[in-house]
Amino acid sequence: MISKKTLAYCKKLSKNNNRPWFQENKEEYDEAKANVKSFQETLLAEMQKIDSIEKSKMFRIHRDVRFSKDKTPYNPDFRLSFTREGAHRRGGYYLRIAPGETFVACGFWGPEPTDLKLIRGQIAQDPKPLRKILNAKRFKDLFGELQGEQVKTAPKGFSKEDPAIDLLRYKQMYVSRKISDTIVTSKDFTKEIIRTYNGIRPYFDYMSDILTHDLNGIPLIK
Repeated sequence: MISKKTLAYCKKLSKNNNRPWFQENKEEYDEAKANVKSFQETLLAEMQKIDSIEKSKMFRIHRDVRFSKDKTPYNPDFRLSFTREGAHRRGGYYLRIAPGETFVACGFWGPEPTDLKLIRGQIAQDPKPLRKILNAKRFKDLFGELQGEQVKTAPKGFSKEDPAIDLLRYKQMYVSRKISDTIVTSKDFTKEIIRTYNGIRPYFDYMSDILTHDLNGIPLIK
C-alpha cells in the first residue's frame, strides 16, 4: 500500500522545494521512497499476470533544470514506468503518485516518425477497428477519449478530407485516468491500477498488430 505519510511528504516537498529543506528531511524522503519501491515490486508482480513486462523504472526525484524556467530542484511526486517485453509488444504504462494528482497513463507519448507514419497509414486504410476500440463502453468508462498533441490541419501525405482525419491528426496517442487519494492509500490501489491497465489491452493489441505489419499485411518482425 501507499502510505498516507508518502503523500504527506510529497505535499511538504511541493511547499518546500529547495535543497536545504530536502537535506534536512532526507530521512523522511528515504522512507517515502522505500514505500513506493515496495509498492512498485508488488505492482510489477501483479502486472506480470496480465502482460509481459521487460523492465520497471522509478524516475529520479531530481529535476533537470538546465533548459527550464522552473528552477525548483525536485519533483514533488513519485513516477513509475513499465516497459512491455519484446519488439512485438507496443505501448507503455506510466504511473504518477502525487497528492490530489495521481494518475495512470498508457499509450504512445513520443512515437518514432516511422512508427507514426505506419500508424497513420494503417488507420487511413481502415479506421473501423480503432474506432470500435475507442468507442467501447469499457474504454470510455476508464479513459474517456484518446489524448495527445495533434496537427492543426492534416499530416503530410494525408488529405484533410480523409474520413479518418480526426484520428490521423494525432502526433501522440495515449490515455490517462485520475485516481483519488482515498484509493491511492487503500488496499484496493493495486487492484484499481491493474483493472485500468487491463482495460487498455485491446488498444495495445491493435497497435501492436499494425506496427508489426506493413500496409500490405506482411510481417515486419520475424
